[in-house]
Amino acid sequence: MNHRSNTGYPCGRIGRRSFLADVGMGFTGLALGSMLQREARGDSPIGVSGGHFPARAKNVIWVFLSGGVSHLETFDPKPRLNDLAGKTYDETTLPNPQKSPLFLERSRSVVGMDREVVSKIFPLQVGYGKRGESGIEVSDWHPHLAGVVDDLCIVRSMWTTDNDHAAEFQMHTGRHALDEQQPTIGSWVSYGLGSLNDNLPQFVFLGQYKDTRVKKDFAADYLGPQHAGIELSLDPAQPLPFGSRPPGVSLEEQRREFDFINRLNGLSAVEYPDDEQLRARIRSYELAYRMQMSAPEVLNLAAETAETQQMYGIGQPTTELYGRRLLAARRLAERGVRFTLVYLSDFGEWDSHSDIKNLHARSCGRVDQPLAALIRDLKQRGMMDETLVVCATEFGRTPALEATSLNKAGTGRDHHPHGFTIWMAGAGVKAGHVHGATDELGFHAVEHPHYVTDIHATVLHLLGLDNRRLEIPGRKRLEADHGQVIREILT
Repeated sequence: MNHRSNTGYPCGRIGRRSFLADVGMGFTGLALGSMLQREARGDSPIGVSGGHFPARAKNVIWVFLSGGVSHLETFDPKPRLNDLAGKTYDETTLPNPQKSPLFLERSRSVVGMDREVVSKIFPLQVGYGKRGESGIEVSDWHPHLAGVVDDLCIVRSMWTTDNDHAAEFQMHTGRHALDEQQPTIGSWVSYGLGSLNDNLPQFVFLGQYKDTRVKKDFAADYLGPQHAGIELSLDPAQPLPFGSRPPGVSLEEQRREFDFINRLNGLSAVEYPDDEQLRARIRSYELAYRMQMSAPEVLNLAAETAETQQMYGIGQPTTELYGRRLLAARRLAERGVRFTLVYLSDFGEWDSHSDIKNLHARSCGRVDQPLAALIRDLKQRGMMDETLVVCATEFGRTPALEATSLNKAGTGRDHHPHGFTIWMAGAGVKAGHVHGATDELGFHAVEHPHYVTDIHATVLHLLGLDNRRLEIPGRKRLEADHGQVIREILT
């Protein structure tokens, strides 16, 4: 006679998963749970060796300047603005850029108005000159970056479609605010590559913000929480803003607590091996514990020489904060963090609707020395061959004076997604090189124009990843999401 137990299995037999979970008081299940934990810790879904082909870069430091940096007053100066100052576009002998087919092709308003209202051309607010052996034009607001311009690869032909500050998130996800959101570039890197250091996250966010929308810059969306950016504080005594040990709890007590929780999670993982939330939870507990040991050392900037700290501007009120963020980013890259997003500004800091001369001069003064120090530091440590630096913003500023209620004084520029500049340096990109161009007024990207995901594709390519093979079942990506590798800038 065939007997069946209450479990429903014939002859009193039990399911394989239940057996693994129960035998030896569950220790066999814990072993399998440990294997699942290793998978959750970040080993690449596309292979533990990481990548689709040999990589040029091992890690990325992605610097973001929020609010919209004027390309015209930094790395793409246009002398015609001085010659034509005070005239409307129609009053010049040049084609009116607002009547170009490119204007509508690359525009998608989210604020219910055309920000490019009829206005008069605004002259450059700072001088500039050819710098370095490459003779690249750099504004006088960037004397330190001018000193390392021969190490930079400047892309002057970026464009995007959002005319409001959701363009910031578009720079990281590739998607317009009116569309379904996508994972950020940092999350794709985390998803596509295995870990270089099990004691640190693959994707880190360094910065402060009051506007919680900034979290979209390091969100993983459908890739799952294990691929989201981890926020670190620059306080080595408390580097994990959301993962500190409670007062009165010893390290050993916390270790026992985590061991017990992981035992329970490991048993559950046997029963539910496809539960992504559970795997992410296991990973978060383990990583949080290990990071409490390793993160204070990484963020102990006092361990750096006085000369290094001085180079980054640490100890100077103007450059202290941003210098510390960039020095911390170098230390993270040095220890194997794949992708560090350095939020090198306050939210919207560069949004100079008025008084651009003073506001941009102030912000340039805060970032110029620390950014140049990062390049010099990576070079002297031999890290430029494996580290890629990207410095980006969400859009540029208009060639014409802003003529809205936000600029009653007549001293600023409006948002400008039609053409702007980013720069890169390091592993796999040409040094002392300019790629692409805007028109004579700095309005449209006309020579080698690139949508924002072309930067994503290029970064992933240098890391050994084929962006078009990073697909998730059931998630259809658009052609624009993939972008095109900018091969002209590669060495």
